[in-house]
Amino acid sequence: MGDPEDTAGRHGGTEDDSGGADGRRWRYPPEAPRSRRRRLVLAGVLLALFAGYLGYRVLSEGGLEQTALFYVGLPAVIALTVVVAARPRSAVGTAMATVTVGLALAGPLLAEGVVCLLMAAPLFYLVALFVGVAANEHRSKRGMSALITVPVLLAACLEGVAGIEYLPRPSEGGAERVVPAAPHEVAAALAAEPEYSEPESAFLRVLPFPRPRAAEGTGLHVGGQRSVAFNPRRSLGIGTRPTPRSMRLAVTESAVGPDGGRVLFTVVHDDTLARWLDLREAEVEWSAAPGGTRVAWTLRYDRTFDPSWYWGPIQDYAVDRAAGYLLDTFSTPGTASP
Repeated sequence: MGDPEDTAGRHGGTEDDSGGADGRRWRYPPEAPRSRRRRLVLAGVLLALFAGYLGYRVLSEGGLEQTALFYVGLPAVIALTVVVAARPRSAVGTAMATVTVGLALAGPLLAEGVVCLLMAAPLFYLVALFVGVAANEHRSKRGMSALITVPVLLAACLEGVAGIEYLPRPSEGGAERVVPAAPHEVAAALAAEPEYSEPESAFLRVLPFPRPRAAEGTGLHVGGQRSVAFNPRRSLGIGTRPTPRSMRLAVTESAVGPDGGRVLFTVVHDDTLARWLDLREAEVEWSAAPGGTRVAWTLRYDRTFDPSWYWGPIQDYAVDRAAGYLLDTFSTPGTASP
């Protein structure tokens, strides 16, 4: 059988004089620090994800899922929880990795759409980076610089809550260009039924924004209606089914002449863009110009997502691209109004 001390050495254990059939009790060495740290980090990640899920439910029930408290506060809670609970060596890396896992789970578990996740991901990573850097600063004994994160995060989280706004919500986007068509041809295109095509803008093509498929309604007279059907909304939720989307507009102002005109479409119903912005009006003006007709589209909307410093520029850019799509689609004969 060999000497007990040799056996203890081979198995990495030690012995004392109590316990066991032969009066000896084996004690194994404590868990390696690296293994213990890994388990602590894993526990911290799971706790952070649970905190994020709980925060999501609370904010959603409170109608705050479009505020900065959601898009800044939620990733901040996730990052702070994992940093404080796990105390990883790299606060930045662990916070970013946890947010990545959270985003990956948000689609199937919370039934979020692809566009929402893609658009929100950079903001989530930015907040996680901010919190991780602050945690590293705090550990390096530069506490004052780390404390700056508290008022900054607090101020960033408040927009959209209790009427707090940093930038105006009403905004507009537009596109203008001279097209090789006569004014009466542009008017005919606006009055006819549409023939939608794929957008030329890479931004609209790459991101899965709603795409118009068909529309009903003709004419440019006041009171005329346009009903537009879009491709169904598909979330990443497990077991969810595609949801139909549509928009209805009415002509509320119209002035059409041989050398140009102006038509104002007012949104009457919208379950297509309502999750992202509140589109109110679509205005088109056209007039004779050298080489054809100058056409200008203007889309007026209210921003519904916060923080404004993040979502404002993104929505402005997207609406500009959408106005350009309308200009491309409805400026030549054989195409039609929005």
